Amino acid sequence: MRGVLFDGTHAQVVDDLEVRDPGPGEVQVAIAAAGLCHSDLSVIDGTIPFPVPVVLGHEGAGVVEAVGAGVTHVAPGDHVALSTLANCGACADCDRGRPTMCRKAIGRPGRPFSRDGAPVHQFASNSAFAERTVVKAVQAVRIPPDLPLASAALIGCAVLTGVGAVLNRARVDRGDTVVVIGTGGIGLNVLQGARIAGARTVVAVDTNPAKEAAARRFGATHFLASADGVREVLATGADHVFECVGHVGLVRQAVDLLDRHGQAILLGMPAPTAEATFAPAAMFLDKSILGCRYGSSRPQHDIPRYAELYRTGALLLDELVTETYPVEDFAKAVEDARQGRVARGVLTF
Repeated sequence: MRGVLFDGTHAQVVDDLEVRDPGPGEVQVAIAAAGLCHSDLSVIDGTIPFPVPVVLGHEGAGVVEAVGAGVTHVAPGDHVALSTLANCGACADCDRGRPTMCRKAIGRPGRPFSRDGAPVHQFASNSAFAERTVVKAVQAVRIPPDLPLASAALIGCAVLTGVGAVLNRARVDRGDTVVVIGTGGIGLNVLQGARIAGARTVVAVDTNPAKEAAARRFGATHFLASADGVREVLATGADHVFECVGHVGLVRQAVDLLDRHGQAILLGMPAPTAEATFAPAAMFLDKSILGCRYGSSRPQHDIPRYAELYRTGALLLDELVTETYPVEDFAKAVEDARQGRVARGVLTF
């Protein structure tokens, strides 16, 4: 079968992958569409170290083909969006409703794929850049069959991360002020999360002026090419500043833009060894810096919620899909993403 394989040097489309049948507590899914996220690019450029060879992709949707023993919440023929959380469901963190903190869901890559008889790793417990994949049952979340799969795919990462960071982690409240640094796929979802939460002023910051129209469509009340102008809009600073780029200098800017009792939420992914600096004295007015993994999400709860928000028109999904590409055009999709030409490019099978 076809899939996108990274061998440590090159990422390319191959057509000789194999995937095993689902075991107990697992689901096999025929992937219809998968979004290209910067996390996939970060594996290719080494920002995210990962064992190779590996099948990339982690933001997908498709149709259940088969289920293993003990799986009852989905059945063959169901449409599903996939999460990256292969959490155990039984540890203290899972029991407290914090599946993103499950230690069994972090850094334990499986190898359900093979090529020429040799095992191939699975990225983010998902590998959505393949015609078929096998995931833990908890990762397959049933969605309405009328939800377009190319749009539904984006729920599994961009929406869970961006909207989730606003609603679950920062807990933005009605009337709050928000600054979003970086308006790529994650940033746009932070913007619409802030809109859904009822934020009063939402300032989008991006050096690419071509992104203004999309930023405003998703929820920005102001658009700036530089964070230097934020204080002209919010003289005392913002209640919430989301850093969605992963640049350590922007982390410092996020802290500097906070009002009293404000919080900086870090969503961008810098290199593992990167370090950021800030003035500790700036934090004494009850300011805080928050990390956020995967929008502090509970996918089995949040994905159906977001699907319903889409159906009511509150959550924009179709508008996130700038371009669709047959999987064979993976290289073009990568180039468009790196050049900032798309909010989200989606590979189709």
